[in-house]
Amino acid sequence: MEFSEKRLEQIKNMPIVESKVLKSKDGKFVMHKTVITDIKPVKYYEAVLEKAPEELAEE
Repeated sequence: MEFSEKRLEQIKNMPIVESKVLKSKDGKFVMHKTVITDIKPVKYYEAVLEKAPEELAEE
């Protein structure tokens, strides 16, 4: 299966999702941890903050 250039670009820009399932030391609990890593250029956030309502930008 081949992907188009557009689809490859979309895949490249998707967040990285890591999932771990662990058992507690005493064996009574199962812990599920999910980490989502999203990488964006600084200019993206500058543009978002520029367009955000003033009260949100100050928080």
